[in-house]
Amino acid sequence: MKTVMVLMLVGVLVALASAGVFMLRKPGSEDERGQRMARALALRVALSVALFLFILLSWSMGWVQPTGLPVGR
Repeated sequence: MKTVMVLMLVGVLVALASAGVFMLRKPGSEDERGQRMARALALRVALSVALFLFILLSWSMGWVQPTGLPVGR
């Protein structure tokens, strides 16, 4: 389960990086660049929401357990 979560987080970062590349690259037209960047950012948001819901599902099913922060003395 943790592997799936890490892969989804990597997917979020890749979508964010591709949106940055689309923003900086000079393709044929301004509209095409804007559409590709918006699509990459929409994918990032969708992956982030899916990751959040998957973490909640995993916690409720008992697949992962929160450990909290270690308390120092």
